[in-house]
Amino acid sequence: MRLLLAATCLAAFAVPAAPALAQTVFGSGVAASSARNSAERPIVFAATAPADAALVILTAEQALPADAPLTSDERRAVEQALASAGFAAKPNETVALRGIGARPRIIVVGLGQDGTAKAVMEAAGKAAQDLRGEKAPVALAGAGAGARMADAALGYALGQYRFDRYKVTTGSAPSTAPVTIVGSDAAAAQLAWSGRHAATAEAVRFSRDLTNEPASTIYPDSFIARTREAFAGVAGVSIEVLDEAAMRKLNMGSILGVGQGSPRGSRLLLVTYKGSDGAPLAMVGKGITFDSGGISLKPGAGMWRMKGDMAGAAAVVGATLSLAKSKAPVHVVAVAALAENMPDGNAQRPGDVVRTMSGKTAEIFSTDAEGRMVMVDGIEYVTATRKPAALVNIATLTGAKVTALGDEYAGLFGRGAGILAAVEAAGEKTGEAVWRLPLHPNYAEELKSDIADIKHSTEGVPPGAGHAAHFVGFFVDPALPWAHIDMAGNEMSDSAKPLTPKGATGYGVRLLDELVRSWKP
Repeated sequence: MRLLLAATCLAAFAVPAAPALAQTVFGSGVAASSARNSAERPIVFAATAPADAALVILTAEQALPADAPLTSDERRAVEQALASAGFAAKPNETVALRGIGARPRIIVVGLGQDGTAKAVMEAAGKAAQDLRGEKAPVALAGAGAGARMADAALGYALGQYRFDRYKVTTGSAPSTAPVTIVGSDAAAAQLAWSGRHAATAEAVRFSRDLTNEPASTIYPDSFIARTREAFAGVAGVSIEVLDEAAMRKLNMGSILGVGQGSPRGSRLLLVTYKGSDGAPLAMVGKGITFDSGGISLKPGAGMWRMKGDMAGAAAVVGATLSLAKSKAPVHVVAVAALAENMPDGNAQRPGDVVRTMSGKTAEIFSTDAEGRMVMVDGIEYVTATRKPAALVNIATLTGAKVTALGDEYAGLFGRGAGILAAVEAAGEKTGEAVWRLPLHPNYAEELKSDIADIKHSTEGVPPGAGHAAHFVGFFVDPALPWAHIDMAGNEMSDSAKPLTPKGATGYGVRLLDELVRSWKP
């Protein structure tokens, strides 16, 4: 009896057998949200403004445009208010009025004297931000006719962007009542909008979403999944993905070394859009989905911003999305070099030597200079397999660039007068400005390594942005036209600007879209 009781007690405390297969879970395994961002206002074009709409009037003069949809009494009241406010129609100067006629609100926005597409876009974007909480429909007048109306629509679309999928306690959703762009040639405006601008707005939204997302949501595999979703059904597009096993076979030790401290595997993503024959223009983007600095750990303050260290990859994929969805007659390949830089026991160490796909070797000085490392394997792969006519790479690369140029410009380096001039022209046209910086011959001497082909950085010796550009250029065929864009600091904004609400800016999408459309070999 006693033996039976003892056996029963032991059985009660027996440890259950371990499951045959344990499942690996990255992070908590619980998604922070399953929602999408709230819907934005749809955009329509018409010759007249809805009577119940909040009204935006764009003007290049103190006097209101002749075709502003106002009664004579409303016009007189608005012009008196503008005179009292000292309104001078300077770019994006704004006067907001209530209590005039039946409209819930009237906003007048200055265009300045140039009246360019950029001025119209920014004024419309400023109005969109000022009307963020407005519940009524919106009408916008004064942009001009046809193509200028489409420019206003793009500006409004960029300005009204919001990233709110994680906000669950904010009450009612923002209004989805339409915004009507008013002008004399609505049909031409609709054609310009649907032919190009709508795709650009979608692509910028795609890039901003990826950059705003936390690193628990966007990592190499999920970046690829979002890309596949965005390009689903788009004609002329092919997608190639190299996983770690494929990259090891190709000896891509540079990108693999950066990601070796993370359980989330590195990936190389290529999105090709072929809308014309001939050699493609290749665009390579840095895709560090989170940058802790690795063993060379970053300070804790501000490290949360490193979720946006993949903005270069988001820019090249976003630009390709814009080109493909608008059926642009171009041939382009976007390369996203994707990795997570973490300080695991298996992480890369300062002092390590890595080899790239071509066999060239680099000595690591700081694991926090990882962006250039992931890009060079991407550069060597795309140039070997796609034979591009020109190459552009873009990255949130160096703090030195921010010190030199702030967020007003991205830094531009490279070889080949034609491609560099084309990047500058595209930046000027889109407002995503660049400033050309030198590649001095001394940089080669300063990056000489005692044990490898090249040092990948120096220990804080300036110029950091120039050294990074020289390092990347070491892996680019000298005969290939090449532009290197350091967009550090341009990817996020701490305050709202006319076309960029606070947060991710989507910088580079419109710049690269314009570059690919306009550049000629």
